[in-house]
Amino acid sequence: MKSVNSDIAYTHIRKHILSGHYRPGQPLMTKELSAEIGVSRTPVRDALRQLEADGLVIIRARLGASVKTMDFREFREICGLRLALETYAAGLAAENRTVDELREMKQALEAMRLWTDRAVKSPVKDLAAVRELRSEDVRFHIAIISAAKSELLKKEVLRLHIVSRVVSGPTPTSDKPLLEKEQEDIHRQEVQVSHDAIYRAIEKGDVPAAKAAMEHHIQDIIDTNMRMMARAEHVSVTRRLSEEELSYSP
Repeated sequence: MKSVNSDIAYTHIRKHILSGHYRPGQPLMTKELSAEIGVSRTPVRDALRQLEADGLVIIRARLGASVKTMDFREFREICGLRLALETYAAGLAAENRTVDELREMKQALEAMRLWTDRAVKSPVKDLAAVRELRSEDVRFHIAIISAAKSELLKKEVLRLHIVSRVVSGPTPTSDKPLLEKEQEDIHRQEVQVSHDAIYRAIEKGDVPAAKAAMEHHIQDIIDTNMRMMARAEHVSVTRRLSEEELSYSP
């Protein structure tokens, strides 16, 4: 049975991994974490084992724990799982969605449209618009997963999303962005169109169309990330995640 201190340690370590404070590959020393968090070593060990189950930490015999890193092959495999599960979730959402859940999706969709327009019309990269767009994008996808009415599915999709974004992904080797603003703007508009298609299919209760639209959308995310990883020479993430990487669409 987990203790309160185990929960405290788990929350602390997980938060620092997700924020980028603990970098991929960084050793997680029980003694140091115990002193940092203010709990004994036992709850820290419990927390590390839970984070290993979550896919954010790896524990090796005689080497101890470290923040998980992921190679290109494993990243591709996780993307494949997300493709299958989120496509399935869209089909379930088309079958099971309620009026309230459709309203939540629609509100997120329209908010994304407003922030996409603002980001595209700005002569320079509008970081505030990008942050809001990211937030509404995540809201849209969570609404769909929730409408699927499967807590197990929801938990696994979100876990895979977090793991794939935290421990691997495109990393620029210089300060130059991987995509120019014009390219980003074109892609954001394409993403909005794909979101519209997903929503329309779910609203109509069209299961095949919902699954096809979501599959197209997630495959585009995968293809985009793969290209960015290739351009970054497959270097693992060693910094705080960008606004694009934290959202469901680049």
